[in-house]
Amino acid sequence: MADKPNIYAPEIWSDPHPFYASLRREAPVSQVEPGGMWAVTRYEDVLHVLKNPQLFSSEGFRPAVQPAWLQQRNPVADSILMMDPPTHTRLRALITRTFSASGVARLEPSIRDSARSIVDGMLERRRVDFMESMALVLPSRAMSALLGLDPSLAPRFKTWAHAVTGVGIVPAEDMKRRTELTGYLEELKHHLTSVLELRQREPGNDVVTDLLQARAQGGSMSDDELLGYCVLLLVAGLETTYDLLGMCALTLTDDPDLWARLKKDRALIPRFVEEVLRFHAPSQSTIRTTTQETELGGVRLPKGATLLVQFVSANRDESVFPNAHRFDLERTGSPHLTFGQGIHFCVGAPLARMEARLALEALLEQCDRMVREPGPVKWNVAITTRGPAVLPLELFPA
Repeated sequence: MADKPNIYAPEIWSDPHPFYASLRREAPVSQVEPGGMWAVTRYEDVLHVLKNPQLFSSEGFRPAVQPAWLQQRNPVADSILMMDPPTHTRLRALITRTFSASGVARLEPSIRDSARSIVDGMLERRRVDFMESMALVLPSRAMSALLGLDPSLAPRFKTWAHAVTGVGIVPAEDMKRRTELTGYLEELKHHLTSVLELRQREPGNDVVTDLLQARAQGGSMSDDELLGYCVLLLVAGLETTYDLLGMCALTLTDDPDLWARLKKDRALIPRFVEEVLRFHAPSQSTIRTTTQETELGGVRLPKGATLLVQFVSANRDESVFPNAHRFDLERTGSPHLTFGQGIHFCVGAPLARMEARLALEALLEQCDRMVREPGPVKWNVAITTRGPAVLPLELFPA
């Protein structure tokens, strides 16, 4: 391809799958804009990158969230998302200890109650924006409980998450937006630092307390690393679930037969969620940097090359997933890569899956059907995630 395509161009972002299918066929490792990054599009190559951190460094993610114009530290730049072994190994062990299956399970009753009350409120209004009414509210409440944040701050969470992830794609001429994002980052750091200071004095039943206690018992984690992890948990826990819930609702409203199948057999919900994760890949990509000259997909890459590792493409690789462009509840075989693989597999994956399951259970129990307003979908644009920006629905009670 002579001209580097811009993957954030509206004609690609609105439906990226035909574009990535052509890359898989013609140029599976090729340069794209912005920034001349190398898009990695085939499943085998994506898996190779994820499983070889010694060749493909996670520190390549840092410039995407810490652009030169930003005159302060983006706290997520100090999170494990941007780290390689041995630092990553040290922090991952500490975090895995605190963010355990039992730690996530203790949230299930409150999340189930939240999902049911949210659906009650949606049914009272009948016509709602699903993204604002459910996709944002449910994970915001979960993050408040998990991090010990004041629930009244929940309306700010999405703004903060967009600030953390959006700084890397702000045009140079948009000084107003840059100033806004800088202010939002300062606000986010202020509130999370306040939580950390409070939990030092008054332990609570949350992950922040767990991390502080683990550190006090000999776990090694600096103040910047602790703040960075809390920011990462807030952003990833909100953004991934927000987009996943939106994609679930979009899929069900576009295919009433799927709604009917799930309503008849709720045991299919986890399988449905996994196929949404594969088919739509709410977490679209991650970023890596080559640590030395290497070959990938038949292309010789120089040391320091920035790779855009495309889960959205790998999950539709026809050589791995038969009938890859068909949504299939009976699909078996290779796992999707939406939560990554290897040492950076998403620690919050069980929570995102649980929130999606509980939201769908509440919708299917309390609603007879959901109908989407006709018209094209407006999409959120972010570095690594994709989902509906708004999703106007009409809900009918069961």
